[in-house]
Formats: sequence, C-alpha cells, structure tokens
Amino acid sequence: MSNVRFRALESLNSRPPVKVEAPSNKISDYFGINVFNNEAMLKFLPKNAYKAVVSAIETGEKIDRKIANDIAHGMKEWAISKGAKHYTHWFQPLTGTTAEKHDSFFEMDGESSFEHFSGGSLVQQEPDASSFPSGGIRNTFEARGYTAWDPGSPAFIMESLNGKTLCIPTIYVSYTGETLDNKAPLLKAQHALNTAAVPVAQYFDKDITRITPTLGIEQEYFLVDTALFHARPDMEVTGRTLFGHAPAKGQQLEDHYFGSIPSRVNAFMHDFENEAYKLGIPLKTRHNEVAPCQFECAPLFEEINLAVDHNQLLMDLMDKVARRHYFKVLFHEKPYAGINGSGKHNNWSMSTNTGKNLLSPGGNPKSNLMFLTFFINTIKAVYEHADLLRASIASAPNDHRLGANEAPPAIMSVFLGAQLSQVLDDIEKKVGTVKMSIEEKTALKLNIGKIPEILLDNTDRNRTSPFAFTGNKFEFRAVGSSANSSGPMVVLNTIVADQLRHFREAVDALIDKNIKKDEAILRVLREYIVETKNIRFEGNGYSDEWVEEAKRRGLSNYKTTPEALDAYVTPKSLKLFEENGIFSHRETEARHEIMLETYIKKIQIESRVMGDLAQNHIIPAAFRYQNFMAGCVNKLQNCGLKEDSYATQLKLIRDISNHISHIQTGVDEMIEERKKANKITDVRKRAFAYCDKVRPYLDVIRKHIDKLELIVDDEMWPIVKYRELVTIR
Repeated sequence: MSNVRFRALESLNSRPPVKVEAPSNKISDYFGINVFNNEAMLKFLPKNAYKAVVSAIETGEKIDRKIANDIAHGMKEWAISKGAKHYTHWFQPLTGTTAEKHDSFFEMDGESSFEHFSGGSLVQQEPDASSFPSGGIRNTFEARGYTAWDPGSPAFIMESLNGKTLCIPTIYVSYTGETLDNKAPLLKAQHALNTAAVPVAQYFDKDITRITPTLGIEQEYFLVDTALFHARPDMEVTGRTLFGHAPAKGQQLEDHYFGSIPSRVNAFMHDFENEAYKLGIPLKTRHNEVAPCQFECAPLFEEINLAVDHNQLLMDLMDKVARRHYFKVLFHEKPYAGINGSGKHNNWSMSTNTGKNLLSPGGNPKSNLMFLTFFINTIKAVYEHADLLRASIASAPNDHRLGANEAPPAIMSVFLGAQLSQVLDDIEKKVGTVKMSIEEKTALKLNIGKIPEILLDNTDRNRTSPFAFTGNKFEFRAVGSSANSSGPMVVLNTIVADQLRHFREAVDALIDKNIKKDEAILRVLREYIVETKNIRFEGNGYSDEWVEEAKRRGLSNYKTTPEALDAYVTPKSLKLFEENGIFSHRETEARHEIMLETYIKKIQIESRVMGDLAQNHIIPAAFRYQNFMAGCVNKLQNCGLKEDSYATQLKLIRDISNHISHIQTGVDEMIEERKKANKITDVRKRAFAYCDKVRPYLDVIRKHIDKLELIVDDEMWPIVKYRELVTIR
C-alpha cells in the first residue's frame, strides 16, 4: 500500500473521541445569545435608535445617519460585553462564498487609547472591489466598492478559538452603485414581490399591508475523514472525486437512509447545532441521507433574506466545527459517482403581516380562492420563465447531479398532487358558469359546487419533481447543495412578482367591465390553468418516457450549464429584471459572464488535476505493477513453463498497457483542447468549448483509471478508494 494511503488509514484509529457539551439542557436558554436581536437592542440601544431599527426591518424605512451613531455605540458595547475586539462587514460577493475584512474597535488620540465604533463605520465600509468578480463592471484599476449595512439581518458574534468578532451583514455594490453581490438583488426581489402581491391579497383581505417571502432550506452534505480527504488531491482541489471505482456496497441496500447516526457524526452534529443555536439559526431536523456518509440538516422557516444569510453562515460554521471532529464537510453536488448527489431543497412560500401563509389552503371558500390565486399565479410564473428558473440552478457541479440518483431532472416541471390537479381541472371545465351566491356572499357557485375544501397535506411527495407543491409551500428541489440560494430565489421572487402584476391588470380590466370581482378572478385563473397544463407533471421525472413527453409538450431540456445560462440574457429576461427593478441590462449581462467564467474555471481546474493525477500517480503505479507482473512471467518462462501457464498474467500486462495508453492519449488530447479553448476570446464560446471539447475527456480518462484500479495490486494503488471514503470509522 502506498505510504500516503497507508498513513491516512492508520491515522483513523489514533484519535480520541471529541466530547461536546451544550451550554444548557434547553436550547431556548441559549438560542440567539450571540445575536444582536430584539432583546439585545432593547438593552443596549436608546429608545429612538431601537425604534429606527425596528422600523427599518418592518417597513424598509432608511435610518438617519445621526441615529446610526447611537446604534453603532450600542452595538459596540454589546459586542465588547460578549468579548469581541473586532468587527467586520460580512457580505456575499459573486464568488459563491462569504467575505469579511476585520477592523478593531481600538483607536488612539495622541497617547490616549479607547474603543470606538461610529455610525459611519456601521452603515458603510469600503473594501477593495477590484479582486472580486464583476463581469466587466469594474476594471482591475478601479478598486473602490462599498458594503452597506442591512438592518433586516441582525449582527452576530462569530467565535473562534482565540477571539470573537462582531459580524454585520451587508450588501456589496460598486462605486457606481451597481450590485456586486447576492444579497442586494434578493432584497430587491423581496421588495418587488411585496409591491406586487399586496394589491392582489387585498382583493380578499384589506388588512394585509405587507407580504414577505419565506424560506426553509434543507442542506444535504457528505462527511469524509480529514486524513482520507487530504489523501485525495482531487477532493482537496475540486471538492469531488475525479475517478474511483464503485465500492461493492454503496447505497443499494438503502440501509443508511434514516438509519442510526454514527457516534462520531452525532457528536459533530451536536457541536455545530449548538454553535448554530447561539447564532440564532433555528435548526430543527438532522438525519442520515440515502447515500453512505451523506446527511441532512434543516431549519424552521424564516423570512427569506435571513434564511439565506443563515444558510451561508451555517455552511461556514459546519466546515469550521468539522475540523474539531476530524471531518471534512463536502458540499459538492456530486462528490462520488454512482451514488446520490446533494441538494439544497428550497421550501418557499409567502407570509402576510396578518400571519397568513398565502400558500396554505384555508378553511372556507373565500380563503381557498385567495390560496388558489397565489398558487396558480406561481405555476404560471414558472411556466412563463421555466428556462430562467433552470438557469438559476445551473453550475458545473450541479450538472453531475441533475437527473441522477434522487435529483430532479433538468426539465422544469411542476408537481401538484392528485387533489389539487383535480381542483384545477374542475375549475377549468366549470368556471364559465361561476356566479356569486345570493344566499352566501363568501361562497362561489360552480357546477362542481363551492370552491372545495383543500386539505393542508393535499399532496404526496414527488422526489423527481424539480418544483413540487408540498402542502403549504413549493419545494424547489433542483438547487445544488453548494449554491447560494439567493440566485434561484431572486429569480423565483421576481417571476412571481411580475406574474402577479400581470394578473392584477387582467382582473382589474374585467372589473372595469362590471364583472364581479370573484368571477373576474376565476376567469383569469381559468385562463392560466389552461395555458400552464404542459408544465404540470405528476409522474416519474427520471423516466425516459418523460423526456420524450416533455419534448412533445415543448418543454426545454438544457443538460449543461453554458446552454442553460443563455436564458439570463434573452430579451424576455432582460426586460423582466429591468422592469421589476432587480438588474439593469448591464448587471444581468455581467452576472451571465461571471457564471460562464466560473464554469470555465471549474472545468479547467478539474482537467488540470485529472492530468496531474493520471500522469504522476496512476500511470507510475500501473507501471510498477506491470513490471512486477512481467517479472513473474519472466520467472515462469525461465522455469520452462508453456505460455498457457501464464496466459492470465500476460493478459493483465496487455490490459494494463492498453489502459495506460488510453489514459496518456486522453490526457494529451485534453490538454490540446484546453489550449484551443483558452485562445477563444468570447467567454460564451470558450465556455461551450470547455463543455463540449474538454469536459468529455474527464469521463474517458476516468473509465480507464477505474479499470486499472480493479487490476493493480491493492498494496500498490496510490489513491484512497471509494470503499474507504464512504465508511465512517
């Protein structure tokens, strides 16, 4: 066995278990203790400052700069009382991760030293903008960019082994005011949805004055021992295995799903959950997922901006805590071929200031008409912008996952369940005779009777659907596990906002023709039901039959990221984003370019790693075993044995030569295709070149490496194998 692999496996048994103790027996005792929440603000802020923050959170009203000084002082005092010496603006640039630059509260005036934090430092900072992705919005020499405080997401204390830091969630914009992050567009989309949804909701309830999208993010992930992780250079660099033969036992027995959580994993889960609770992240669920070494955690629902921030923070937290337990967390969508990938299921709904979930069926016909209005408009939005929704979840790692092993296909469809499908079918057939009842003004007479009672759990679960209704929410299952949910949620909120605007215009036009309001609503909804039938699908999304059926229905099936991303820059999408105040044309085109560049770089890195490992690890190991076998054959020949006696050995030698030849040829050709692609100046054409010309070689080379793994002596194989990676010891 190679030294690296041997040392990695040996180290697994030489470490003491990590013991974890919660701060209290009750989570509620320490939930949010590291968050500048309502309780902390009441204690550390003057009344006028407290009211200003609350108003900003609830109404979006801007905070006066003068009051910002009082807020900053109170926030600083709270942070220092918690042991923090530094603060940072915590933001989400277009790198896919979070960013921060730490400054201390420490100041000097002559020989005097003191702690100080101004309102200006709270509200705005100036990190270097030149090194973050901008898609051409900023040149390298244009370094100025601004982070601006987001009061809607509370500040928090991040603990480390040697200190604590006050983290202030912020948006990130260029010197010219163009967005360079994930948070700012999400806030804009949230505002657009509220603006469009409130007038529609007031058809039914005049007390509704604010509507907030809510989100619950299920986070799937893999765990691998750190020693094994560092013994796999491909995992270290790319987050996934570029080769590796399937183990004899993978997930085929389905015995890992919801099984007993391994003790080491359980300790890790307790540890990161405790840290998450202190940061106000409301984790609710943990369990084994389907694949070996795959797990999931899920929180309670939150306002969408906070939910996304918490998920980004949680991923960072999990990675840090895992190190204490000698684990590496893998958020890659497909770390291992042949077994399940990981998603980040986004459970989305809309909540009113009156406490109503707009996607929760009601207890009377009037409530159910409001539910059906928002329900059907969401379906119509997905139908109109299915390609854009597909583009929002496109990435190099997610390409490996979509349509394989528990992941939904790349074809966008909507699953409703039998009961709701029947309700829509009945409305479609009978709505032409709808009249308001004289006897009961809250009832709507259809030939099928009144608007039917709709049960909360009115659907089965369809795990193959990318966009499924699950009782009181839509579950967008196609989002990748490593993604920032802002991207798909910006698109979803924007398309629903746009659709609700068009819906209100259509209904008001009918009302102006003296058609009763509820009848007008149902007429428009009936039109939408008819128009969107093609995107509704209740069957198996994995089946070949669905691929053919979807094609007949005119649904797109973009299997790769470059082709999917084109949806961002169609005239339809550019108009959508601009009219709803999300992105200018320039901002949309810049993001399209950034996503293409990211795709190129990921494939480029994987290609380079594959070439290095093939030539410097795999081929030399194969040569060593081949030489060993040749020596055996030579000895047998010297003994005077006939060729039949060592035919098997000769075949192995020939097979090894064949695989080595294919590997080396594949690497050489892949490098040449990479060189050609790198000369292409148009970023879109370069992305397609990497997708169509470079990426296929990864599979070709892998095929022959995986065959060699079955031939070469286990003692000589230089890389940790799947059977070792997918076992928790």
